[in-house]
Amino acid sequence: MYIERDENGDFVLETPELAQRFGLSSEEFRKSLRQGHITSSVERGEGEDAGTHRLSVRLGNRRWRAILSAQGQVAQEEMTFVRNSPKPRHS
Repeated sequence: MYIERDENGDFVLETPELAQRFGLSSEEFRKSLRQGHITSSVERGEGEDAGTHRLSVRLGNRRWRAILSAQGQVAQEEMTFVRNSPKPRHS
């Protein structure tokens, strides 16, 4: 997967490749994105992981994560299923 950074330093991922990881067409992925069903986060490595980043993209109960090396290359990636947080019960 090709990941670059824009002029603001934000990571830019290719929609077709990311959609494929979720088993969706590019259009289905874009639709989910427009509807606010996709969330993402970036974590910066610290200590011995300084210079690396972990990118996470979540859609429903699926989460794709990639670890980027200090050179910006995908060193590791995985797709996992995550539990949705239980809603608090009211007494």
